[in-house]
Parts: sequence; structure tokens; C-alpha cells
Amino acid sequence: MSSSTFEDKQSQAGASSGFEFLKGVGQVAGGTLLSITMLASSVVAGGLVGLAISFRNLPDVRQLRNFLPSETTYIFDIKGKLLTRIHGEANREVKPLDKISPELKRAVLASEDSDFYYHHGINPKGVGRAVVTNWAAGGVREGGSTITMQLVKNLFLSHRREFTRKIAEAVLAIRLEQILSKDQILEMYLNQVYWGHNNYGAQTAARSYFNKSAEHLNLAESAMMAGLIQAPEEYSPFVNMEKAKYQQREVLGRMLSLGWITQKEYDDALNYKIKLGRIKSFQGSALPYVTNTVAQEIARKFGRETLLKGGMRVQTTVDADFQRMAEETVSKWHKTLLGQGLSKNQMALVAIDPRTHFVKALVGGVNSKAGEFNRATQAYRQPGSAFKPFVYYAAFATGKYGPETVVSDTPVSYRDGSGWYSPRNYDGGFQGSMTIRTALKLSRNVPVIKIGKTIGMNKVVETCRTLGIMSPMEPVTSLPLGAIGMTPMEMAGAYATFANYGWQSPTTVIVRITDSVGNVLLDNTPKPQMVLEPWAAAAVIDTMRSVITDGTGKAADIGRPAAGKTGTTSSEKDIWFVGTVPQLTTAVWVGRDDNKQLASGATGGGKVAPVWRDFMLKALKDVPVENFKSPSQFPRPKAK
Repeated sequence: MSSSTFEDKQSQAGASSGFEFLKGVGQVAGGTLLSITMLASSVVAGGLVGLAISFRNLPDVRQLRNFLPSETTYIFDIKGKLLTRIHGEANREVKPLDKISPELKRAVLASEDSDFYYHHGINPKGVGRAVVTNWAAGGVREGGSTITMQLVKNLFLSHRREFTRKIAEAVLAIRLEQILSKDQILEMYLNQVYWGHNNYGAQTAARSYFNKSAEHLNLAESAMMAGLIQAPEEYSPFVNMEKAKYQQREVLGRMLSLGWITQKEYDDALNYKIKLGRIKSFQGSALPYVTNTVAQEIARKFGRETLLKGGMRVQTTVDADFQRMAEETVSKWHKTLLGQGLSKNQMALVAIDPRTHFVKALVGGVNSKAGEFNRATQAYRQPGSAFKPFVYYAAFATGKYGPETVVSDTPVSYRDGSGWYSPRNYDGGFQGSMTIRTALKLSRNVPVIKIGKTIGMNKVVETCRTLGIMSPMEPVTSLPLGAIGMTPMEMAGAYATFANYGWQSPTTVIVRITDSVGNVLLDNTPKPQMVLEPWAAAAVIDTMRSVITDGTGKAADIGRPAAGKTGTTSSEKDIWFVGTVPQLTTAVWVGRDDNKQLASGATGGGKVAPVWRDFMLKALKDVPVENFKSPSQFPRPKAK
């Protein structure tokens, strides 16, 4: 058959015909040859159908009608940049047949089963050749397997070379061809076959070997890929380009002898300079703190099996460039704080958009490659005075208190358990009467405990739960001083709800998850709910602005309206600054993994507020200045 006749038939069939043109090739071979082939096929098939009675325990191929191969999960940043791939043993991305290069389909058929569209699962010519070869060799040396037989072997049977297994392959292949079309079988094969270096299926192999989609492979690349199937790692161009080129030549020669390509196409393909990609399976993540958090959330919602094999496409809330800026800021300040005597310091930073509760940056340590422990989401550390705004909100929400309410900073003792508890201020002294605004901006301990005791510590706990803080806590007298474990993520999410005047969506690192064909599995489009008293939330923000303008957080001044709170625990083990502008809320924590003192006199205002300021100045570089709403813009709740 001439190449022009082949090309005419291919053109008539169309790209999506699944090689219907091949089915007509047999018509030119002559009636006699076709009759002999059909007779031989019938004899062999009939014999195998008889043998099938002896294979009652073979798998039921009908389950392949609904077969879903394991697929790799891909995680992207908010702009669509790939961050990482997550998969189990099989790194695979499924592609429909019409999205796979016609050149690759032809090359694979030429190499593995040129009679694919003629036979009914087995190929008498291939079987006969294999019998002769194996008889002469005294063992199994050649399989004579069709693509259908290879597919059922990969899906159902062991890879041991035994005559009984070959018979089972043939039986299952015949059964499979009765329930699936040729195009369905070829599509399943091309997505199932192993191409080397943990690449399963044509798409991941094309991405790895040539850094392009399987849809865009040319003849040279397709022939090289087809030549890998028999021994992928041995013939891999990453391992031995000479062997890969030899296999490519074999495939192209087969295609030429079949009349499927012209001599010019053969020559051009051999002379084409291959541009290799790189091995991509089991690569590390570009942003491990983000992707590990995403993976954990997916595993909780859908199960680990789905994470590893479900072929999800995950869009995160994080911009990769913004995240890297956050990581570089943390790394820089880690070194700076070391120079200031804070040995072995660790850090965490979480930035959240209060309008959506989307996480914009998530830094769980000073070195993302040093381990998987994420201090932003997994370290439960005491927030100290950064907890006080929760107490004051609970008081404001009763309608009985406001920022200018006068409180007393004087000695007091409370019966607490089996003894007495006498709270003290950080400086050891007392300053008498003052407003709540002053008490917060100067971070006085005694007034906030008095307020907490008056409104009831259970209300404080209830406020924390409403704000999304799920860490264990008891309504004890010392609760307002933050002597409980909380994560930086919880702190940032809570302050973000204040910054949005009580409107809250679940804090998340995931925007959307779809399956590999685009079906939406999870949509985290913000659906804000009002969970706080707006006036009380605005009053907390207004009060916290004083912390930065003339309180303990002066070092956090960024030259625009901002609100925040310092936090320092006893013995300086944990130091914080949590602050916000209307468009971005950020929590920064500094401490040691061994929970020992950082350095005598280390405070959130002195050591962490500058870190927060540096990050926020970079993060808000191109963000317009925006004012907070005044509490007077909301109705004040009636006293309860």
C-alpha cells in the first residue's frame, strides 16, 4: 500500500476516528489472505473459548466499564502555577484518546500491535510467531501479546512469563473486546501503560521526557516513546540516549515498512534533535508549608487514598511569589534575631485576607526544607497578651462596656481551685484607674482578668469558639492572659474576623478542587456569615489601633491605619505580634521548639513587631491605603 493511499484514508477518517482508517487497510490485501486470517482467528478463538470453561475464576472484565485508574493529584497556586504533584506508586494523568497525538497512537500501534483494529483480542500471526520462537528457545522468550492482552495483564494478572498466564490473557482479551470498543481499549492502554521513571500513561510520560502534553508530541518524540514500552528504564533517553535512538529507529522502520509514514517523514524524524525534559515523579514541593497543609486538609475531607490516587486538581489561595516573599522575610529575621541573642529561635507567619478568610501566606518555620513540622498550623503555643482582645470583645458584646469604660488596675486575689490566685502585671506594679483602651495599649494584666471574671470566663471561651479557635481551653481565672496553647493560624483567623467587623468565612488554604475532567469536588468560594456583634468587633479594632499608635506595638507602625496586639508569655518562651489592616491580617510568632526561654527581656513589641512591620510593608506595597470603619457606623448592642 502506498503512503498516499494511507494518507488519503487517514484524512477521511478524521482525527477523532480512533484509527478507523486502519480497518480499511485489510480490504486491499485480497480476499484469500483475509479469509485465511479470519479462519485462523476463528479456530484459535474457538479453542480459547472452550478453554475459558477452565478459567471460571478469572476476573470479571465487565468491571472495566466503570474503571477509574489511579491518577496524580496536582496542587497549584492561585494563579495556576504548579506547586507539586502528589501520588502513590503510579504517577498518572489520564487523557482522552482524542487528546493524544495521532503520531503517538500510530507509533505505539506499529510497535506493539499493528493488527489491533483487525483482531478480536488475540492475533494468530503473533501467537504463531511466539510459539515458534519459544519452542526453539525452550521457554517463554516472546509473548505475541496484543494491546488488549497487555492491558488485561497489567490490570488483572501477574507479570510472570507462564504459558497458563498467556492463555488467561487471551481469554480475558476476547472477553474484553466483547464489551469495549477498540478506541476505548486503546485509550485505556495508553493511559495505563508504564513508560519508565514512575510515569504511568502517555501524558505524564510526555511531560517528563519532552516537557509537553501528549497531545503535541511529534513523530520523532512519539517513536522514541513507543520504543520505551518493552523496557522503559533500559531504553530511557535519560539513562542512555544511544539506546533510546536505536529503539526510535526500530519503531520508525516498522512504521515505514507498514506504509504508515513516507521515507521523508522517516528521515526527518531520525534527524530531529530531541529536547529532553526532566524526571518529575516524587519531586519535592516548591512551597512545602503550603502544599503539606493542603494535602492534610484533603486527606481529612476525602481520605488519603483519594489524595494519592484521585487525580484532583487543587487551586490554593496562595500566590507563589507572595509566599516566597513571606518565607524570605522569616529567614532574614531569623538570622537578625540570632544576632540579637535569641538563640535557636523558630518562627511562624500566617497572613489572611479578612474579607475572604483565604490564607495568603503560610510559613511554618525558618527553613521549609528542614522538616515537615509546620509551626503555623501544628504548634500550640501560648499567645500571652495577644489573647486579651477576645476578652474585651466578649465584654463589648454585652453592651455594658466600650473602649472608654474605666477599669481598675489594682491588686486583687481570687479563689482558684485549692488556693488563691493574685494576678500581676508584667512590670510588677499597678497604675490605678484607666480606660479599657489604655489597659489594652499598655497590655495591663489585672484589668483584663477583672473584666473576664465580671462577664464570666465561659463567655470568653464561647467567643473563642465563635472565632474558630478550637484549641482546648478551660474557663479558669488566668485564661485572659493567654496561658493556653493556640496556633498562629487560629490567631490570624480570629483577628481577621475582627477586621471584617464580625463577618466570617471558614479559614482555608484551598479555593477549589476538581477531578481530572473538571467536576467540582470542593468549592470554597467565600460565603461570609455574621458571627460577631459588628459594633463590638469594630470597637476592638479601634482599641487595638492605640496599641500601634502609642502602646506596646509602636514598632509595628506602617504609616497607615493598622490595629494589632503584642503578646509575651512568662519567662519569654513565646512572643507574638498579631495585627491587621482592612485588607490583610498577619500573625507572627517567635519561640523555640524546646519551649525554653528565648532571652531575658524578649517581648512581642520589641522583637516581633518589627518582623510584622517589615512583612506588611512588602505585602502592602501596591495595596491602596484603606481606613477601618468607626464603631459609630454600627448600632451599639443593648446592655444585657
